[in-house]
Amino acid sequence: MKNTFQFKTLAEFLAYFKDEETCRKHFAKIRFANGEHCAHCGHDKIYTFNDGKRYRCAKCKRDFTIVTNTVFGETKLPLQKWFIAIYLLSTTSKGISSVQLAKHVGVTQKTGWFMDHRIRKAMKERGGKLFGTVEVDETYVGGELLNMHKHKRAQVVAGGNGGAGKAIVMGLLERKGRVIAGVVPDARKETLQAKIWQYVEPGSAVHTDALRSYNGLHRQYAHETVDHAVCYAKGELHTNSIESFWALFKRGYHGIYHQMSRKHLQRYLEEYSFRFNRRTEAMQDVWSDVVANMSTGTRLPYRELIA
Repeated sequence: MKNTFQFKTLAEFLAYFKDEETCRKHFAKIRFANGEHCAHCGHDKIYTFNDGKRYRCAKCKRDFTIVTNTVFGETKLPLQKWFIAIYLLSTTSKGISSVQLAKHVGVTQKTGWFMDHRIRKAMKERGGKLFGTVEVDETYVGGELLNMHKHKRAQVVAGGNGGAGKAIVMGLLERKGRVIAGVVPDARKETLQAKIWQYVEPGSAVHTDALRSYNGLHRQYAHETVDHAVCYAKGELHTNSIESFWALFKRGYHGIYHQMSRKHLQRYLEEYSFRFNRRTEAMQDVWSDVVANMSTGTRLPYRELIA
């Protein structure tokens, strides 16, 4: 759906979505962008009640509202609060903590945390394979040594590379294009190369560091390595772009969220990837993408979130 509104500031955003009725009508346009349909059975003939807020399906005869069977319908929060929360999480480069989101939106911290994760699920990337020149790198995510218990600090020091007890995440970045990031169970050859085969078009130029796990990629890719023990770049041969993405992610990790549980780490990575991949798009388009995603297929029950 083409946006008929624009905003560059929160003040402009709030001026447009000034009340619940405006939010409801806007969401109706998004949900029915491809034609009106029943929220229960998908039938394309529905009747609208006189109040303009409720509908009835001509086939299954069941009533519904514009938020039925969407993320918004799982709570009693008004759409306006959801819209503000989506704005805050989708337009801030480093993200926003549940504590700060709760203060800005006017909900409890528990509700803010729940909203955060539901919105993150709607920020899941969809798209084809990467191609051209693709930089690949992995990094470790975990607590700082000073914040660790004594016996855990000893394990990390003994590990030598700072990775003991930490989660491993892998990133693949198409130069001047998209990034795909995800949690991996280990940094073994079969694990990392399987991800490259999954997300990178054969024949692409793949740049990595000198980790042995990447040996053998030359069979399907124009694989080149840069040994960081010697230098960080040889002209256009480098992994600086994906490392810049990791730097952005870790600034958010330490400065905004302070910690990320392994259970939810993938959603945090998808949050940062989503914003990065839309860094050149207008705010209203980024925001609208998230709202549209939340209208279908992104339900996240509370019991699943805390299980």
